[in-house]
Amino acid sequence: MKAAKTHPLANLPERSPALEPLLDPGRLTQTAEDAARALLREGESTNTRASYASAMRYWCAWYAARYGDALQLPVSVPVVIQFIVDHAARTAAAEGAPSSRACLVTELPADIDQALVANGYKARLGAPALNTLVHRIAVLSKAHQLAKAPNPCADPLVRELLAQTRRAYAKRGARPRKQRALTKDPLQAVLATCDDTLRGKRDRALLLFAWATGGRRRSEVASATLKNLQRVDANSYLYTLAHSKTNQAGAQRPDDVKPLAGSAAQAMQAWLAVLAERGIQEGALFRRIRKGGHLGEPLAPAAVRDIVKERCALAGVEGSFSAHSLRAGFVTEAGRQNMSLPETMAMTGHQSVATVMGYFRAESALGSKVSRMLDEQ
Repeated sequence: MKAAKTHPLANLPERSPALEPLLDPGRLTQTAEDAARALLREGESTNTRASYASAMRYWCAWYAARYGDALQLPVSVPVVIQFIVDHAARTAAAEGAPSSRACLVTELPADIDQALVANGYKARLGAPALNTLVHRIAVLSKAHQLAKAPNPCADPLVRELLAQTRRAYAKRGARPRKQRALTKDPLQAVLATCDDTLRGKRDRALLLFAWATGGRRRSEVASATLKNLQRVDANSYLYTLAHSKTNQAGAQRPDDVKPLAGSAAQAMQAWLAVLAERGIQEGALFRRIRKGGHLGEPLAPAAVRDIVKERCALAGVEGSFSAHSLRAGFVTEAGRQNMSLPETMAMTGHQSVATVMGYFRAESALGSKVSRMLDEQ
């Protein structure tokens, strides 16, 4: 004889009148909506939140200067188009000059441009980089999505204008400016500036950790912890990358265990000795150094960038450098030394073969036999 099926709610206690009222499955409560937004914010990286905030501050400043009012969502399609033509450089013949002598112009009035720079909303006069313009449009689009407002950035006219703007930049040969890669030789010059002082030991360990574990991003360096660093023997460590740009959910993957050996392990050992002397056995791996040699809070991602730039300046290496120079340098050096592509990608965490091959080809092209066919005997 089959047992009678029990209703899933049969064993629940009777609801007391004092309990919260039942929820409407067709809509979120304000509390739930606020909680969801909080989770979205917490799941975003610090860099993402900062870049979104910066973009929205710029939108508000530009809108106030252009329309004399506070920006409110939803924004109209004409406003977005005006923003694009105010910031996208286009070719125009100079007044009174032959058509062959063209210059790049935008629709942003000079006085507004100067005011935006003077008040810190822009770094310099003139059109921003194309990537900056595209990012600011994407941020405005995201703001409309979160507000559940009609999205002007999805309008066909806006999308077509952006697409044609990209093509116009490409036809002019405009390419994104890339930071110089810190390959082996310039990196060695930079490391030579790191002496036996407290700051020198920290910076040497940081630079080698970031480079030797596959070119870690500045956010990954700033968030590195002692808990995830495991000593294997006297000359090597393993570092487990718990969270990264390509693993934001923190899933456990074999490729997230990065080796730290040789000179990088020696530099790390020297820095760990400093931490041990101060009784630091957990928490952030790289910390701010205060007056008197006191170790403070974890380094911010921006501080990692500043360390790279300052050390490059001290070493006198020419070029424009940033924290990304460590990552670009690792991949470029791997290509230069003909390292295995799968092994390189396992270290860097790159998901795109095309991205890594771009570095490989750039370094191997001049040394290839194909480029020297005319001179080969």
